[in-house]
Amino acid sequence: MLGKEEILNWSRKYDKDHPWWTQKEIELGDKFRKTKELTKNDLVQVVEWKFKDLKGRKDRVLEFIAKNDERLVLRISSDVFSSTLEDDSYRLNSLQMLEGVGPALASTILTFYDPKKYGVFDIHIWREIFGKEPENLFTTENYLKLLTELRRIANSHNLDVRTVEKALFKKNIDEASS
Repeated sequence: MLGKEEILNWSRKYDKDHPWWTQKEIELGDKFRKTKELTKNDLVQVVEWKFKDLKGRKDRVLEFIAKNDERLVLRISSDVFSSTLEDDSYRLNSLQMLEGVGPALASTILTFYDPKKYGVFDIHIWREIFGKEPENLFTTENYLKLLTELRRIANSHNLDVRTVEKALFKKNIDEASS
């Protein structure tokens, strides 16, 4: 596994190479922490961030997102962000009650809200930690397994989970394309 300096270098490279992603994440995360809720428009922006380079998938998810009632989005997100329970599956499952929100999107919302404790669920991070992904990767259980390992690494280096996750994402992407 990577040492602290390698993690920090890969994470900085991610930020440098993906300025739009980095800026949008900061902007939305600051808003979520301030308002303690997510609007339907915020949800659309999270989808556009997560699936930025996957047009077909983004369009499909946005069709589902459009079916959500604004009040429901506000109520569920407010409940999740205000919850004092240390129960990640509760947070993930609550967000997944919204149309179009699966484990990957729920993880992105939680990561924007609390980057110290969460990382984005992505195939590249899975591959970097566990190797080849299972056929049905995107489940709550698999995210919780990944999150446990991300937190273990983050804690061992006194880093935020998001910092570790960004580093692993960037390393996997760059090494796969070289």
